[in-house]
Amino acid sequence: MENYLIPGFRFYPTEEELVSFYLNTKLEDGRHDLKQEMDQIIPILDIYEFNPWDLPRYAGEVCKRDKEQWFFFIARQESEARGGRPKRLTTTGYWKATGSPSHVYSSTHKTIGLKKTMVFYNGRAPHGTKTEWKMNEYKAIHPSSSSSATPVFRLRQEFSLCRIYRKSKTLRSFDRRPQPRELEIAQPAAKAQAATAELPSIANEPNPTSKAPLTETMLGESSRTIAETSNELIVEAMRDACEPMWDWELLNWF
Repeated sequence: MENYLIPGFRFYPTEEELVSFYLNTKLEDGRHDLKQEMDQIIPILDIYEFNPWDLPRYAGEVCKRDKEQWFFFIARQESEARGGRPKRLTTTGYWKATGSPSHVYSSTHKTIGLKKTMVFYNGRAPHGTKTEWKMNEYKAIHPSSSSSATPVFRLRQEFSLCRIYRKSKTLRSFDRRPQPRELEIAQPAAKAQAATAELPSIANEPNPTSKAPLTETMLGESSRTIAETSNELIVEAMRDACEPMWDWELLNWF
């Protein structure tokens, strides 16, 4: 599989795909051939036996060269099976949950999973030092057969799926996109509105060389000046927005 990792190829599934396909398939009985293929993409690993910066080397084949995110299946711990809390300690620190768990929805707006976000801290609680390493833990759920109007969800605990990533102050590679063309249109239009808002205050100010009040004729001329200036700015903004980003005739296609 590693031979197929051409430049630009990424494994970047949506949350719906992670839960509805990968996690649910892992939890289902049968389909062993598909599960073997999935283990090459998302391996089973007890991530709490490793520090987060050591995890990328154990990632699946399609994520080994990814520098931003890695995926793992985690089997239920014995403490969880007995009704206790999971142990999230590593040799140098611990994972701490942040915020409240949130639901994962399908494209048809059905609740299909639960997501919990965690941050890795160096040291031991409560004096740990927060790091840039974060994790999203996904668990699948299925509604009960209750006939009540409010559905009751039950977690499927056999496996959870974790996405490990590093928080960065810059945009991740899959978020780096050109500025939308709408922003380039909105900026000149905003300038036009600002200029229009400033012009009436200037027109209503008294003439510094004369104490005489403004006449109706003068006010009419000021209003026309405001309208003409506003129209010119808007037309200029639309003209700039319609200009092509490149010259098609200069592009060398072949």
